Amino acid sequence: MSGPLQGLKVVDFSRVLAGPLCARTLADLGAEVIKIEPPRPDVSRMSWPFVDGMSGYYAQQNVGKRNVSIDLNVQGSVDLVLKMIDQADIVVENFRAGTLKFFGLDYETVAKRNPRLIYVSISGYGQGGPWSSRMAYAPTVQAEVGFTHNTMRHYGDALSRQRPDPLSHADVYAGLQATIAVLAAVRSRDVTGRGQYIDVAMAAVMLAVNERAHIDMAGVDLGAEPGILGATDGAFFVGPGGERFLTPQSLVFSGTFPQYLGAMRRIDLASDPRFATAEARAANYDALHAIVQAWVLTFRDMATLDAQLDEAKIAMGQIRTTEEIANSEWAEYWGAVQDVPDRRGGSYRLHGRPWRFSEDKLPAPTAPSFRGENNAEVFAALGMSQEAIKAAAAAGMLVEHEQAIPSVVVPATTEAPADPVSA
Repeated sequence: MSGPLQGLKVVDFSRVLAGPLCARTLADLGAEVIKIEPPRPDVSRMSWPFVDGMSGYYAQQNVGKRNVSIDLNVQGSVDLVLKMIDQADIVVENFRAGTLKFFGLDYETVAKRNPRLIYVSISGYGQGGPWSSRMAYAPTVQAEVGFTHNTMRHYGDALSRQRPDPLSHADVYAGLQATIAVLAAVRSRDVTGRGQYIDVAMAAVMLAVNERAHIDMAGVDLGAEPGILGATDGAFFVGPGGERFLTPQSLVFSGTFPQYLGAMRRIDLASDPRFATAEARAANYDALHAIVQAWVLTFRDMATLDAQLDEAKIAMGQIRTTEEIANSEWAEYWGAVQDVPDRRGGSYRLHGRPWRFSEDKLPAPTAPSFRGENNAEVFAALGMSQEAIKAAAAAGMLVEHEQAIPSVVVPATTEAPADPVSA
C-alpha cells in the first residue's frame, strides 16, 4: 500500500454515495478502508448495469476497500466493530442523525475508547436543529437549497418538467467536502494529539458550492429567465429518472415505485400489467402519473403528506429559492449564512461553512483584501527587508494596492467616521 495517507485506517459505515465517495477518496489516497455492510446490503449493489454480477455503480464508489458484513442486531456484533474502531483513525457514516447511537457506536461513546478518532457524519441537514430528523436524498436537498429552482428558471420546462438533473450533486459535493474536513482534522490531530467529530450537512454544502449564492440570497433580480417557476410545480423521482407533479407547494420526492405503492396504499398497482415492469411503467407513464398526481392532491397540508411519505421511507423536499433557504430556521441554526464586514460599515451576505468541528473553532471570515494590500507584510514575513520590498515595487515586481478604503464624502454638518481599518 502506498499514497500520502498510507498508515491511516478508516472504518466506513456509509452506503450509496456521499459517505462511500468520501471513504473511496481516502482509499485512493492510500488509507486502509474497511467497509462495514449489513446482511441487507448497500442498496447501490442493485443499481444497473452489472458486470459479472457486480453493480458498476457500487464498484465505482467502493473500489479499494475491504469489506466485512456484520449484523449489528445480533448480540456480540457491536463488540467486533468496536475492536476495529479502537484501532482506527477515521470513521465515516451517512445514516439519518442518531442511527448509530442506538447501537452505541456514536462519536461520544467510541471517542471515550479512542480519543484520537476522527469521526465524520454526513446527513441532509446536520446532526441537530429543526430539520435533523428529516430523510434526505440529493434531489430533495437540491430542491430545498435553490439548486432545483435555479435549474428550472434557467432551462425551463424542457429540462425540468419530466427529467430533472439526473446527477446527485448534493451527494458528490458533500462527500468531497467531508474528505476535506477529515484531512483538516488529521492535520489538527498531528498538532494536538486529539481527534474530533465532524458534522457535514448536504444543504450547507450546496450553499457553499453555489457561486451565485451572494446574489440569490439577496433576492437580486438579474432579469427574466426562461421557465419561471410556477407556484404549484413539484417533482418526484423514481430510480435514476424523475417525474413532476402539481402539489400545494413546490416539492421534490425521492423514492422507488414499491415505496410509492406503500405510501398510496395501492399495492394492487403492482399487479397491473401497465405497471408490472420498469418497461411497462415507461410505456404507460401518463397513466401512472395521473394516478399519483390525484393522490398527491388529496392532502390539504404538507405536514400530513410528509408524514405519510416518511412512513414509506420516501424523502420530500420543497423547491425553494436560495433566498428562502437563507431565511429559514434551518439556516439560522446551522449558520449557513454569514454576514462578513466590508470595512465600510456594511457587510457582505455570503454562505457559511459546510462542516462543523467538535474541537477546532473556525475563524470568522474577514473582508476580502484589495489588490496588493498585503504585499509588504507577506514578503516581510519571508525575510525581505523593507528596502527590498520597496525596490521590488519600484521595479514593477510588486504592484501597490489602491487605497484600501475608498474615500467617503461626509456632509459638513456631520462628524467624519472613525477609520474603518483601525476601528
